[in-house]
Amino acid sequence: QVQLVESGGGSVQAGGSLTLSCVTSGYSGSCMAWFRQAPGKTRGGVATIHAVTHIAYYHDSVKGRFTISRDNAKNTVFLQMNSLKPEDTAMYYCAAIQYCNYGDWSRNWPFAGAYNYWGQGTQVTVSS
Repeated sequence: QVQLVESGGGSVQAGGSLTLSCVTSGYSGSCMAWFRQAPGKTRGGVATIHAVTHIAYYHDSVKGRFTISRDNAKNTVFLQMNSLKPEDTAMYYCAAIQYCNYGDWSRNWPFAGAYNYWGQGTQVTVSS
């Protein structure tokens, strides 16, 4: 049974930083991502990373501010978020693909439908 457990959310002022963590159990795949969903909006991909190549992709809105990383020995994926803005406020979810085809993943990573496993989410609130 695959489980993803997020932590690290909280409330910060604009310009601040947070680091989210996602610990996995029962998962041996290669492709994981962070998504976020604000009230009334669809869930969208923020960043993704491939476990073997460590290639990462980011949504344009977070490039240069967020960094995704993965510690395979600890079965943990991180999302370092710097220079946070009020528009970053959302529930953040960790997600994983069961069987990761590199080509499909590189094209479809921002779409929730590409992922098989999800965590329960952790709230990030950024005040101005």
